[in-house]
Amino acid sequence: MSTMRDEIREQPAAIERTLEAEWEHTEELRRHFERHPAPFIMLAARGTSDNAAQFGRYLLEILTGIPVSLAAPSVTTLYHSKVQLKNAVVAAISQSGESTDTNLVLEQAKSSGAFTIGITNESESALARLAEHVFLVRAGKEKSVAATKTYTGQLLSMYLLAYAMGAPLKRDDLQRLAQHAAAALELESEISARAERYCFMRHAVCIGRGLNYANSFEFALKLMETCYVVAERFSSADLLHGPIAMLEESFPAFVFGPAGVTWKSTQELLTKLESLKAQTLLITDRGNAGAAPAKDGRHQVLTIPSDLTHQSLPEDVYTPIPYIVPAQLFAASLAEVKHLDPDRPRTLSKVTQTI
Repeated sequence: MSTMRDEIREQPAAIERTLEAEWEHTEELRRHFERHPAPFIMLAARGTSDNAAQFGRYLLEILTGIPVSLAAPSVTTLYHSKVQLKNAVVAAISQSGESTDTNLVLEQAKSSGAFTIGITNESESALARLAEHVFLVRAGKEKSVAATKTYTGQLLSMYLLAYAMGAPLKRDDLQRLAQHAAAALELESEISARAERYCFMRHAVCIGRGLNYANSFEFALKLMETCYVVAERFSSADLLHGPIAMLEESFPAFVFGPAGVTWKSTQELLTKLESLKAQTLLITDRGNAGAAPAKDGRHQVLTIPSDLTHQSLPEDVYTPIPYIVPAQLFAASLAEVKHLDPDRPRTLSKVTQTI
């Protein structure tokens, strides 16, 4: 078994540990923003951390109404442009805290008068020293090159940042995320068995919308870096605007399908994929009563044995962390089926520094 698989299993404990350790600091930050409301937020990251930032953009805009931008680090590092960020909140996200370009973005933002936040797994990193406030992901040392527990820790940090900026989230609901992630781990044996049929997969699409759009990017990244599968990622809306033309019979399509506002469009897409006879795998949860496998077996469903729907907030608000767990397990399982080492993908290292 791989270290990646072991670290996937560690996620419920890491989520619980991070929430417990960071809550008091989050409350302090909420009081800060009550006194100094932020007009604008910018998130800076690369790789898996950039996928977490993509989730943060959706979460923050949906729950706080504050506009959010994803930084283009080259604007700072290559073009040396001075972006006007006075009074903005700028958060850099990095597992190692040593990502050169995102740290430079944060440094420039700080000098222009922004309030800076760092989200990292390393308390002694350059990012942790640079930022005015730090959300420390308490995932423990991540040894596998493929990030898993740090990604879900970063998603949790996005919830904490949203709460600090006024989102109507509750600690009790956040605490249940560890239980939901543990429920997703119960699918491990089923996922290992399902991965075998994809042994010869070379291309795939990963599809998610809204709060799970970022997970489509993260799932595709895991397939690319650990299984060497060319995986494209789309929202269901973007896929229908042209790229669906490349899909044909038996083409693998992986879909995140929670209940809520995105389900109608996801259902329409699933019907289209079924008509194309694509090989579809849907990730959903027990709360989505509308999800069911197709009779011909081409449309399969992985159902997390937990009801993740929320009654007062958007129904799918707490699905992204538990939903990515089956995707991580699938990538780890497929790598093993292909006799690849997901812990040490070719040409990659744990810390990537770019300008």
